[in-house]
Amino acid sequence: MHIIIGLGNPDQRYAATRHNIGFDALTRISDDYDIPLDFKKHKALCGKGYIDGEKVVLAMPQPFMNLRGESVRELVDFYKVSNEEIIVIYDDISLDVGKLRLRSKGSAGGHNGIKNIISHLGTEEFPRIKVGVGDKPKDWDLADYVLARFPKEEEPVIRDALKRTSEAVKSIITDGMSAAMNIYNRK
Repeated sequence: MHIIIGLGNPDQRYAATRHNIGFDALTRISDDYDIPLDFKKHKALCGKGYIDGEKVVLAMPQPFMNLRGESVRELVDFYKVSNEEIIVIYDDISLDVGKLRLRSKGSAGGHNGIKNIISHLGTEEFPRIKVGVGDKPKDWDLADYVLARFPKEEEPVIRDALKRTSEAVKSIITDGMSAAMNIYNRK
């Protein structure tokens, strides 16, 4: 079993913003694999289903970004999965828009949601998919930038990134993290 966790902020005013790319990816995965996000549990909007025969739980933690670790810890404890059986999807400003970076471990890199998850899990060792949202322009505040929507010209790139994220999740589940990293970190 795997738990796939998308990071974002629950309030509707944050929909389709750079910081909500994890929620957008989970919605794409939900659609691609016909897994409805239809119940709330462990401070998350969840769905249960299968990806290529493997049981999965999709989870969109509902506390705001800086408090995500509580929900992730509850999910891991309830479903009794190892840290290697979770996949966290989130935005990364150090990657070009639409670029994916899969990692099996690593620091928070300044991302407060990941920092809180690391704190609650007690380790940096868990699979993650970072989706590039581009670096902020010089004259922008970081919070304003990540809470802004993508401009129209970036929307096709983001749609493609969400498609590849969904495919990468399947690859991690079926082929393992190393094989998925070899495929998706090259693109």
